Amino acid sequence: MKFLKMSQRVLAFLLAALALNSCEGFWGEKVDPSFIDVPLYTDRQVAYVPIQPVWDNFVAPIDVTVGYDELIYVADAATSEIVQYDQAGNELGRFTVPGLKEVVQDRSLDLLAIGTFDTLGFSLPTIYRIELKGGGGYNLNNAVIEKKLVHPFYYKVNFDPGNDERVDLNGIAVRADNSYYVARSGPGSSQIFGPDDAILIFGADDVFQTPVAIDLNGNLDRNYFASPISIASLAQPPQSPNVATRGDFVVCMGDPDRQLKVQYINVNESANGINYTVRDMVTGDTSLADGFLLTANRFALPTDVAYTGDATNYMFVVDEEKDSLYQFTNTGLEGVAPPPGSSASKNIKVSFGGTGTGLTQFNRPSGVAYYRQIIYVADRGNGRVLRFQLTTDFD
Repeated sequence: MKFLKMSQRVLAFLLAALALNSCEGFWGEKVDPSFIDVPLYTDRQVAYVPIQPVWDNFVAPIDVTVGYDELIYVADAATSEIVQYDQAGNELGRFTVPGLKEVVQDRSLDLLAIGTFDTLGFSLPTIYRIELKGGGGYNLNNAVIEKKLVHPFYYKVNFDPGNDERVDLNGIAVRADNSYYVARSGPGSSQIFGPDDAILIFGADDVFQTPVAIDLNGNLDRNYFASPISIASLAQPPQSPNVATRGDFVVCMGDPDRQLKVQYINVNESANGINYTVRDMVTGDTSLADGFLLTANRFALPTDVAYTGDATNYMFVVDEEKDSLYQFTNTGLEGVAPPPGSSASKNIKVSFGGTGTGLTQFNRPSGVAYYRQIIYVADRGNGRVLRFQLTTDFD
């Protein structure tokens, strides 16, 4: 009898999902429920449902972001093109950036992209500021490059071939005032402006300010970040006056010896200035959740992180080596709160993945974004962007 009732609930959900997605337009085509592998719970099915059609007009999509203009931008590493989409999946334009690996949008609707620039006989990591209004409209086909920040010339005039050529710029996170963080990695440890492994702060005018130093019980650590790969701030679309103004950020680190590879950094402002501390999160309390952000060695290679711009305050992490997507609260608990009427007493795990080509599997996922209850994943190895929505968000 229990099995029959459970089957009826599953069938009811799937029929509801099909009804919702049968309309043409914003969500695209119908959802085929045959591939959904939902975990079983007493009261309700809680899982992420793939949204079709799959966006597959790529070779190696390395990053995906949702802009403040409510459009989606995908960075294709193989073609060095930024591809612009509306939310229904219609391609609007393309723009080439040499060596492209990252793209974000600030609140002035300029794009900031990480690529390369050839100079002095080297291909150096570069931040490109791209203005969408060039030539008329906000179509990416009309964009123009407004500025280039070439490493290391944003902070010094000389070039060290033995060190500077080995530095990478890996991620950008825009703050509410259009200043931004940049994740940088490299072998150097004795630069005047901090080690190569650092989180850098740039002003809204693209002027380099300082690297972040972490306050550890009153001692400033300029070497805290170990091979930072990606970074996300709390300021996220939609464009609104109440966008998060705190400078907090979440950073992913790729150092294989680092046990805690994803960490939340608090920014504390006072009369004495600004300091940066590591947020201590809940871990190990299985009465609240079965998994935790700060479990040692939880991640192998966390390639990207996204923070929601709504009241949910969720964090999403994709792990390229584990081919998985993880969801956490901003207190470090894995999963989502049980829906109303559920018998569950703790967070419900909704992380998923595994290596493959199925619509809930990945091959080297390298980018993740979130907007209005939809998660976007750049599934690099499979040459596609996948979209997901939580079953409880269909209500």
